[in-house]
Amino acid sequence: MVAGMLAGTVAAAVLAAGGGVAGDGAAHCYRVRVDGQFAPPSAFVPSPAITYDMDLVPAASWIGVEQHGKPGGSMTVTLRVKGLKPGYAYGAHVHQKPCGTEPTAAGSHYQHRKDPVQPSEDPAYVNPRNEVWLDFTTGPDGAGRASARHRWEFRPGGAGSVVLHREQGGAGDRLACFTVPFAPRA
Repeated sequence: MVAGMLAGTVAAAVLAAGGGVAGDGAAHCYRVRVDGQFAPPSAFVPSPAITYDMDLVPAASWIGVEQHGKPGGSMTVTLRVKGLKPGYAYGAHVHQKPCGTEPTAAGSHYQHRKDPVQPSEDPAYVNPRNEVWLDFTTGPDGAGRASARHRWEFRPGGAGSVVLHREQGGAGDRLACFTVPFAPRA
């Protein structure tokens, strides 16, 4: 039962919707929606939602991420959480790689314009216009929500997870990670 409680539940849907027939100029849309429950990296049943700090991101707390947009157009990424520490200001960003047992496995923040100097610390690259920042503060019930809209899309295979950070803004210790199959895929 404990393993089942800690196991991440993921429901993913990638939907392509559009009207008309090919060549009529109709815009096609996409939507990716996933959710899961956080579990420690050592959980008996692996989860795509991994907590590295059980005080701020307790096991069995919930995360949901949705991405929608139009190919060649803009996109919106929305984050929702439940069961986290009440009243805490979390940083959250899209990262380049999927989660792993170590917090660094997710790689760096996804950047629309990649900083040629790594690790990236230049404010011209590390900012909410060039990265997907989803900072939020939880309410008294431990729930929170954030959205980011951009006039660009992810490069195929370039984005792989959402990482929750100890601090809002561009940096901070990694508290938890959620692997997300962002569109477009490689």
